[in-house]
Amino acid sequence: MNQKTGLSDGEWKLMNLLWEDPPRTIAQLVFALRDDTGWTKGTVFMMLSRMADKGAVRFEQAGRSKFFYPVWKKEDAAHCETESFLMKVYGGSVGLMVASMAGQKALTKGDIDELYAILRKAEREAGND
Repeated sequence: MNQKTGLSDGEWKLMNLLWEDPPRTIAQLVFALRDDTGWTKGTVFMMLSRMADKGAVRFEQAGRSKFFYPVWKKEDAAHCETESFLMKVYGGSVGLMVASMAGQKALTKGDIDELYAILRKAEREAGND
């Protein structure tokens, strides 16, 4: 999978719906997003076309309808988005990101406990290499 081009916020909305319950038609996507975005069929079609050009989605024609499927796995897209964010904002430093969050008191006790658990697991796995 080549995800050099990330997803916009709107494309994430569409991808989340496709990951949740594929395949979906344009009409189903417009209906699912109507209260949140108010997007028209034309807007959704244009976004899906761009996403198909990126390789994020594919479609199958069935009669007059196109059924859209996600090509990218959610985990892979999230990983690429995280790496992009980390590089763009923190120069690739996880430590700077966590320090920034801690300095702003943005971490709850639960968040800190979860981070410790993640780090202990990563340390164990790194020791097995």
